[in-house]
Amino acid sequence: MLDIEVIEDPAAAEASLDPIRTRILQELVEPGSATQLAVKVGLPRQKVNYHLKALERHGLVELVEERKKGNVTERVLRATAASYLISPVALASVAPDPRRFSDRFSAFWLLALAARTVQEMGKLIAGAAAAKKKLASFAIDGEITFRSASDRAAFAEELAVAVTRLVDKYHDGGTGASTETVSGARKHRLVVVLHPALKTTQHSPEKEQDND
Repeated sequence: MLDIEVIEDPAAAEASLDPIRTRILQELVEPGSATQLAVKVGLPRQKVNYHLKALERHGLVELVEERKKGNVTERVLRATAASYLISPVALASVAPDPRRFSDRFSAFWLLALAARTVQEMGKLIAGAAAAKKKLASFAIDGEITFRSASDRAAFAEELAVAVTRLVDKYHDGGTGASTETVSGARKHRLVVVLHPALKTTQHSPEKEQDND
């Protein structure tokens, strides 16, 4: 079972968004049968079986084992991942393209970069899993409080300068031939983001309140 599976197929994305199927996927983090799920989700076993077949058809659940109980075979299934994320590939024709934006302070550019990150990491994780290899990645996550908008702008500028300096130091531009052909060399994607943290309220913990 993967920690996170990125869904690229539009039909699979549609199947996963059904509230009942979402609940079934949540319950199937631990293996279970249709009979067990029926009790947990409060639906008839036949109805649960209908949803399980749809999820299995789209590769979102997998067979763990089959148990014989008299003349009946009970199928035990498990979700293919603990969590799911829908890739922009599922909406390819309207997916955001970072190349449409030129302002690095644009919130829409940040969203487009995030969408591209989901798309590319989904493909990389799937490829690494198929090859049974570990995927090398690195991320920084933290929070910083600025006293003013000018301090935030100054920080962003200094961060850009520092990152550019590091890129210039370590980037192997090659001498004509593609660096991909050099033994051990491989291109990596670098994305650094900075945005206001979401303010929480008692009734709406995810509502954005910051308009600064």
